[in-house]
Amino acid sequence: MAEITAALVKELRERTGEGMMDCKKALTKAGGDIEKAIDDMRASGAIKAAKKAGNVAAEGAIAIKADDKVAVLLEVNSQTDFLALQDDFKNFVAASVEKAFDEKLTDAAPLIAAQESAREALVAKVGENVNIRRLVRVEGDVVGTYLHGNKIGVAVVLKGGDVQLAKEIAMHVAASNPEFLLPSQVSPEAIEREKAVFLSLNEDKMKGKPAEIVEKMIAGRITKFLAEASLVEQAFVMNPEITVGALAKKAGAEIVSFTYFKVGEGIEKPVDNFAEEVAAQLAAAKQ
Repeated sequence: MAEITAALVKELRERTGEGMMDCKKALTKAGGDIEKAIDDMRASGAIKAAKKAGNVAAEGAIAIKADDKVAVLLEVNSQTDFLALQDDFKNFVAASVEKAFDEKLTDAAPLIAAQESAREALVAKVGENVNIRRLVRVEGDVVGTYLHGNKIGVAVVLKGGDVQLAKEIAMHVAASNPEFLLPSQVSPEAIEREKAVFLSLNEDKMKGKPAEIVEKMIAGRITKFLAEASLVEQAFVMNPEITVGALAKKAGAEIVSFTYFKVGEGIEKPVDNFAEEVAAQLAAAKQ
């Protein structure tokens, strides 16, 4: 009998979504064999999609629930885009964002705990891993939101102005995905990275030029970079003749913040190797 270590219990818990004590009992009964423990748990009806729970979920949907002064943005992930379009998944997402809004939740942890039973039932039914990944609640004088399909969600908070203006700026953010709100918020590290890239790409152009000319070229690129990276300095997508900051100012408003969610952002997706998969299947068939 293999030793029932904490690491083994943790792995079974992550793969099944079951409680720690239940996992320990199952491992003890299975003599420390994690695969047998999973099969036993599945056979008993405790879980039906255990092996899916460890799979990477990088697709899914963004959901928004908002009124004129509050918005909740939620990301729920699935393994496939196909599931994200199905009613079972949509209903889970809708119930989750509704709960987060009504209970004034400000981060994902309490929502994950509250929705765990529903999540496990969904995983068992659809045979895919599903995870509540992140949640943000924003509040302000004026809040506008925009949801692009189910893949991108944006909330913009204004001081002054109105909801329609906030929504239009949110649509701009969805299209341009600025890194910062103000040029002053652009980090020195980001500026140095941009400077290094510019120097590398324009090395030939700068050869033989006086130092002051080179400095002017660099300064020009950094100025352009600050405008591209910060929301208030970007040309407004609906009217490129005016910047987003000027648009807000003209309406007597100030942009306080923006929040941008895109499905799967930052999640490392596994790369399937078809040749390796076929080779593994052939090897298994020969055994």
